[in-house]
Amino acid sequence: MPMVLSIKLCVTMCDMLYSRSASVLVTRRGVMSQVARPYPLSPSSQFCPSGCCCNMADMSCTFIEWKPSLFLYILESSKGARKVMWVAVCSLAISMMRMTHLVLSVILLFSCEWGALGFHNSRYLRILRHKLRFQGSEQWFVQRLDHFNAADGRVWKQRFYFNDTFYQTGGPVFLMIGGEGTANPAWMDYGAWLTFAEKLGALCLLIEHRFYGKSWPTMDLSISNLLYLRSDQALADIAHFRTKVDVKMNLTHNKWIAFGGSYPGSLAAWFRLKYPHLVYAAVASSAPVQAVVNFLEYLEVVNYSLESYQTPCPLLVKDASDTLIELLSKTDKYKQITQDFLLCEKLEIRSEMDSGYLLETLAGNFMDVVQYNKDNRAFEDPKGTNITVDVLCGIMQNSSLGIPYDRYTKVSQLLLKTYEEKCLDASYSKFVSDMLNTSWAAPAADGSRQWAYQSCTEFGYYQSSDSKLQPFSGFPLSYKLQQCMDLFGPAFNDTVVADAVQHTNENYGGINIKGSRIIFPNGSMDPWHILGVTKNHKAIYIQGTAHCADMYPENQNDLPQLKQARKEIFHRLKTWVKE
Repeated sequence: MPMVLSIKLCVTMCDMLYSRSASVLVTRRGVMSQVARPYPLSPSSQFCPSGCCCNMADMSCTFIEWKPSLFLYILESSKGARKVMWVAVCSLAISMMRMTHLVLSVILLFSCEWGALGFHNSRYLRILRHKLRFQGSEQWFVQRLDHFNAADGRVWKQRFYFNDTFYQTGGPVFLMIGGEGTANPAWMDYGAWLTFAEKLGALCLLIEHRFYGKSWPTMDLSISNLLYLRSDQALADIAHFRTKVDVKMNLTHNKWIAFGGSYPGSLAAWFRLKYPHLVYAAVASSAPVQAVVNFLEYLEVVNYSLESYQTPCPLLVKDASDTLIELLSKTDKYKQITQDFLLCEKLEIRSEMDSGYLLETLAGNFMDVVQYNKDNRAFEDPKGTNITVDVLCGIMQNSSLGIPYDRYTKVSQLLLKTYEEKCLDASYSKFVSDMLNTSWAAPAADGSRQWAYQSCTEFGYYQSSDSKLQPFSGFPLSYKLQQCMDLFGPAFNDTVVADAVQHTNENYGGINIKGSRIIFPNGSMDPWHILGVTKNHKAIYIQGTAHCADMYPENQNDLPQLKQARKEIFHRLKTWVKE
């Protein structure tokens, strides 16, 4: 007859199960559950050992009765896509014991539980999970809507991801900050930061930016709600998240290090600047910390990058762009342009906004390729990683394809095919119509409307064609500023934009940002390096690399200077962690 152990072991058992590993249903010291619903959880949720009811509010177990049995713990991701089971078979050994062996039974019980959990938490199994692409777990955190108004008690649920694959007790906490798009859980499996995490025994977290992805603080994207979309609110989100998780997960003595690339890179640096008591260091890759209204240097770097392939390349692009502008001045050529560029709608030019949108869209083919040229971001599953500056310039210099204008159309057609698009949507009126839709279900809710708002109210960053040192024309600063008013109303005029940009630089310091233990990696081929820190001891300037190149996984074809940059980043992090 199997014995019944009627001893109150539940509190201990709950602590053992839920504190030793964040991958078993609840994080270390139990903050969030990995069940398929957002935090906070119902107090009635039962994930304790058989016979124990776990109070999810404070992660304590209430004793009912504990019987030896086959322990089966099932971990379900919120996507419901996979189930991971850890089974510890202890019932057979324990059930053979008799009441006369009570003491021995208790000892065996604890040994068996410890052994099972020990194997689950073993470095071997955790690394095995990583190799199987665990991708962390989707979690939710109750966040405040307005951190700067104590009277506003509204809250919302912010998404984040968690991965303890390489975590060792006392190790640092790596916090990857999300930006102007959906947080990609692939970063929980790939990237240089995971290489650093493995070497330093770090816990890895990825937090999604408010108003992006599934982190919806409000019912829609109306202007009245977008008032809460600001970088200072996003930083306060991170601070509140870090403070609560710190205590709940017993990480009060761990050093937190922020990571981010591009706009999130700026957030990482600004987090260290504004909340130095909460974050020990930051790696701000390709961070445009200097806000600017007219970012005309962007296309100058594009010109330089095209020229680095072969000098004639940007000259041929300019020839093609100038030819197109000449054709746009003749209404009888609209049909030809529509056919040449496979436009979705018959070309109609009613204003400079219409022509500007077409010209900027076509220039974007070169701008995007230059910005991400030869990076290692295939793990994010983007399209077009095989299209490089070499490919585009190869087409532009292929005289067998016709005059430069004809080659320009071939570039556009190649990109359409690569992105699996049947036609080129170059209608400004349709663009405005899509962007005015404030629903979370609207196409522009992918981040387009949100980032346009942040550009108009904080950063500018308008990549105009005003400079003469680049090959494109037709989308001046005035075209960019008009978009703010078309999308958000006449109140968002050029004066408001200029004042907003000035305020941002006054608040954060621009390229003269203060603060210690911040690393600023930047690539010379990345147009955004112009607005970043590249010339002091905090900077790591990498010749020949593009946007956020240091963040991506290592590749045998990486430039030697990129490999050295990653080594330098790790060296600084290792030094700081050991301080």
